[in-house]
Amino acid sequence: MASEEQLSAIKGAKVLMVGAGGIGCELLKTLALSGFEDIHIIDMDTIEVSNLNRQFLFRQKHVGQSKAKVAREAVLKFRPHIRITPYHANVKDPDFNVDFFKQFNVVLNGLDNLDARRHVNRLCLASGVPLVESGTTGFLGQVTVHVKGKTECYECQSKPAPKTYPVCTITSTPSKFVHCIVWAKDLLFTKLFGDKNQENDLNVRSTDASSSSEHAEDVFERRVDEDIEQYGRRIYDHVFGYNIEVALRNEETWKNRNRPRPLYTKDVLPPQPVEQNGNNDRASKTCDPSLVSAMAYLGLKNPQDLWSLRENSEVFLEALKLFFLKREKEIGQLGFDKDDQLAVEFVTSAANIRAASFGIPLHSLFEAKGIAGNIVHAVATTNAIIAGLIVLEAMKVLQNDVKSYRMTYCLEHSSRKMLLMPVEPFEPNKSCYVCSETPLTLEINTHRSKLRDFVEKVVKAKLGMSLPLIMHGVALLYEVGDDLEEDEVANYAANLDKVLSELPSPVTGGTILTVEDLQQELKCNINIKHREEFDEEKEPDEMVLSGWTPALATEKKTKTSDNGPSSSNASQTVQLEPEDDDELEIILKDPEILSAGNKRKLSDISVTADSEVSRVTGEMQTKSHAEADDTHTDTAMLDGNSDISKKKRVQQ
Repeated sequence: MASEEQLSAIKGAKVLMVGAGGIGCELLKTLALSGFEDIHIIDMDTIEVSNLNRQFLFRQKHVGQSKAKVAREAVLKFRPHIRITPYHANVKDPDFNVDFFKQFNVVLNGLDNLDARRHVNRLCLASGVPLVESGTTGFLGQVTVHVKGKTECYECQSKPAPKTYPVCTITSTPSKFVHCIVWAKDLLFTKLFGDKNQENDLNVRSTDASSSSEHAEDVFERRVDEDIEQYGRRIYDHVFGYNIEVALRNEETWKNRNRPRPLYTKDVLPPQPVEQNGNNDRASKTCDPSLVSAMAYLGLKNPQDLWSLRENSEVFLEALKLFFLKREKEIGQLGFDKDDQLAVEFVTSAANIRAASFGIPLHSLFEAKGIAGNIVHAVATTNAIIAGLIVLEAMKVLQNDVKSYRMTYCLEHSSRKMLLMPVEPFEPNKSCYVCSETPLTLEINTHRSKLRDFVEKVVKAKLGMSLPLIMHGVALLYEVGDDLEEDEVANYAANLDKVLSELPSPVTGGTILTVEDLQQELKCNINIKHREEFDEEKEPDEMVLSGWTPALATEKKTKTSDNGPSSSNASQTVQLEPEDDDELEIILKDPEILSAGNKRKLSDISVTADSEVSRVTGEMQTKSHAEADDTHTDTAMLDGNSDISKKKRVQQ
């Protein structure tokens, strides 16, 4: 039972929840049942069918509606006397500024991406409002408390982020099924059904196409009056046959690798379409695009079955045909969606055919969907446990009970007969540029790199600023905002395409740039150090930023900026893009429990909440070593960091 003091603090508290998904539903219910009477919720998402197995406040009839608004309505049915204010919006919108955050006593996060979490962390620091973070993935979960000046902030320690692969690995020498998935999803699917103007490395596979009349044209363009069956087979023969033959001509590539096998439809399929086992009439009458299915037409029912090469080829051709026959209006603007059945069928079959060519084991549609959509299957019980822990920490924050703050980790396997491991929070990291304002150092070629490179690759990508302002002394080099005059916008746009040393206020070695985000109220200084040469493999961006907490590598694909050309000569890389979901990913490493009492020491814990990241299964190493499942992706296990063991605990 809560004490009178606790009840008073709870009833008088004004709480902001960010996220109304898997954790958010449980959290809102727990807050309401615990006595909180003034709750605000921000969530930009709408309800999807895939949410219904764990986000219990939602029903089938709510699909397509705002998560925040439906969650409010559901909770008010059993707690009608409390105030719940929903916002169907992005937490990064200008309306949710520092002044907005200042009205709350505590902020509770249940977000699904790193960018938004960093944004909320900075607003909480600027407004002086305590933040309680959380995350779950499968049976693993964590809750952490961040209070300005008392504990480390969310960005004091590095967060694992996707690992990059060279494009040549994806297009030429795949060795894992995930490489085939990336190729099928981000290259082939995009080339056939996405933006035709987008650069795509499938065009580059044939280096001698100009000398071959047969392959000089763009094979991905459907010819006038070309039968859809013929078109499908031509695409199949080009990407799985001709392109492989071209790759095999480079003998050097295959000296130490297994040679792939070119696949053509004439070798895999009969010359004429065979009679299908599915319901053709039903497939032809389907009106809802989301219900169109190649599997249904072919009579393939179980998504966990492993299809043969022939079955994969039939699904590939049938899915391609259905896109053109049933969803032709969408072609040219489609992007992969894990909830799009036909898209999943196409990507699965294409990845499996490519895997067969390169001698890689095939996967079922169920497995391929998990990899392509970066799905970590959620456990509702973990969400409920974490939601309860969030509320407990929120109660401590409201009473300013600093001595009782705990970072709590939910484990899959018990350690010392414990599934919940509480850890005392650390003091702020003195080298954190976010909460300690430590200057950063950037090594860059100031005679070659443009201001655009600096803005996109450093200010936005690494520092996470949304509305940056860049100054050199009193000279304003770049700014964004709705209140700018037209001549100012034009001037800053012109600056973007100038190399740093040729800006109106030249940026050279020894220059100190001030970068500020007015919405986040974050400012940092960057010392510029000119450097002539960079390692193309290790430093592809031709920039080295020191003094910040870089991401730790897992599997990822780097996107090219849409904001114009880059002067960088960086080699291209490809990552497996995560799909947004409600759960958060965790890596726990090398914890050492030194005492069975109330205070426990964790020598090194790293947590990531970006579901936009590839699937990573946590692994705990204690005296009784417990291994977690790692079926589909590489687990990024991180070596111990001696610096972390030196971090100070919050003073009692």
